[in-house]
Amino acid sequence: MSVLHSLAKTAAPPLPEARGEVSYAVRRRLLGGGPGELPSEAEIARCSPYGEDLQLALHLCYAPHYQGFEGVPDSLEWDAGLLGVRALLEHRFESALRHDCRDRPDVDEALAALLTEPAGGTGVTRFLLSDGEMWQLREHAALRSVSQLREADPYQWVVPRLRGRAKAAMVAISFDEYGCGRPERMHSRLYADLMADLDLDPSYGRFVDVAGAETLAVSNLMSLFGLHRRLRGALVGHVAVVEITSSPAASRLAAALRRSGAGPAAERYYDEHVEADAVHEQVVRRDVVSGLLEDEPDLAPDVSFGIAATCLLDDRFGGHLMDAWSKGESALRTPSDGDGSLL
Repeated sequence: MSVLHSLAKTAAPPLPEARGEVSYAVRRRLLGGGPGELPSEAEIARCSPYGEDLQLALHLCYAPHYQGFEGVPDSLEWDAGLLGVRALLEHRFESALRHDCRDRPDVDEALAALLTEPAGGTGVTRFLLSDGEMWQLREHAALRSVSQLREADPYQWVVPRLRGRAKAAMVAISFDEYGCGRPERMHSRLYADLMADLDLDPSYGRFVDVAGAETLAVSNLMSLFGLHRRLRGALVGHVAVVEITSSPAASRLAAALRRSGAGPAAERYYDEHVEADAVHEQVVRRDVVSGLLEDEPDLAPDVSFGIAATCLLDDRFGGHLMDAWSKGESALRTPSDGDGSLL
């Protein structure tokens, strides 16, 4: 079966399994349960803001705005009960992020920090380059697929909320992300090809059930920022982090895949990002961030919040992987077999 056929066949993935009472109630509603069975404000308040139950519940609420779930009616995208629950979940998540990012630098200082990689730094991509084994590269690819098979989809929500230079630059970046009009060059398609080269199922949503809260939070942050006009500055901050830090990380991952003997499609995804994101880094700083703040200077605190929140959750994701791998353990919630590898 070709990658393209597999993706088309499973565009709407099955509903993930619940991870607590809140995600169970949201899942039940998506399957046809009554609105009176949705979780209460008190139940949501008891959830850890970065925990499995809340992050999966948010993922379930956001998914109908994208490709949805198999067997879930499209009409539930705007179900009043689900939207009310989503607002409570978002408030819990965002409040925690704002508390944990309260001591953040201003925009210029934050951007300068992103542009400078510390000498002798550590992290997931450096580990994979120097010491990563194939099973760890495959786990990393599987977990990142939760976000990467959507690629820049959450960014498109912000385009109508920008003006002038910032809007034009965001559209230019997106044009590259979507393959400059060529479907076979869309970055989500290139990522699916990477997964197939690593003998992973490239179906959209395939690995959500094995992705922990740290992975889901990274993906949910993009939807949180993208779906709210009031958070357009935070979304721009998020884009800045991704585009500024992507090229060096992609270079390391491309080299790690070559060292491991992965196929050409696996290497191609990261080779593409080394070149494209080196250009995007200039565009996002010069035109997206600067253009937004020229038009709306009062959004500077939101831009810095978006940068800080993105870095916080990326660090949590990386810390989770390194903690598991340093013990020789799988970073997946439910490994497919006993030795931590994927079937």
